[in-house]
Amino acid sequence: MTDQPAQPLDAPPVCPRHPDQVSYVRCQRCQRPVCPACQRQAAVGVQCVDCVAQGRKTVRTGRTIFGGTLTDGRPLLTFGIIGLTALVYVLQMASPEVVYRLGFAPSVAAAEPWRFLTTALVHGGVMHILFNMYALYIIGQFLEPALGRARFAALYVIGALGGSAAVLLLAVPLGEWNRLTVGASGAVFALFGALVVLQLRLGVSNNGLYILLAINAAISFIFPNISWQGHLGGFLTGLLAGLVFSKLTVPGGPGRPADFSRHWIGLGALTAVLVLLAAGTYLVL
Repeated sequence: MTDQPAQPLDAPPVCPRHPDQVSYVRCQRCQRPVCPACQRQAAVGVQCVDCVAQGRKTVRTGRTIFGGTLTDGRPLLTFGIIGLTALVYVLQMASPEVVYRLGFAPSVAAAEPWRFLTTALVHGGVMHILFNMYALYIIGQFLEPALGRARFAALYVIGALGGSAAVLLLAVPLGEWNRLTVGASGAVFALFGALVVLQLRLGVSNNGLYILLAINAAISFIFPNISWQGHLGGFLTGLLAGLVFSKLTVPGGPGRPADFSRHWIGLGALTAVLVLLAAGTYLVL
């Protein structure tokens, strides 16, 4: 440890960050000298970079009513999911074996549980993936900014799990224990379900959405090889997740922000129920 010579009282003021820079301009917050390199324009005068950084820590981040952080609104995660799904589709076109490795079949999913989720990455044809990704793109532009990327990702993944769980629960009654199911429909219908609840919470009419859901429900039963079970399971899961987002927020008050931490407790409980249903089905059978 060495002693530093004290600065003479009549010495010119220097910037603390750049002692070789003499500055007669002072920060409006801490009143220390601040050189041109460290000056940041403020509403009145300038501030030093240290005070600007400290001020940013005390500024509250804006949040939506459902917990999403206010951003520029671009659904980057939605684009990422679409890109990943498109990449997997290219791989499955190059090697059809990808479908049989990632798709969901009740008879093999107990030993390979990742299939409950990876089935959302593979699709049965061009129209199948185009429809699902277009629906994801449309809904994601609202839901992702409203929920925030973490909650949106959780909703999508839990929706895929809910769709696969419904396929499993109904596999024996329908005689489809060995049937392979693919597609992101369960996850997408979970987005539909959550959107219904959130729009009701906001007082927005769901008439157009109800018509779209009715058309999709009809298609699921009219055309063959469409897993209505996955659609139903994903939609019901989305409804429950929507209730979590709309009902488990702790409102803020004067000087106190809203608390959204209970959303994760609710989503964790919903995930646990789906896992227990799937595990219980295998144990019974």
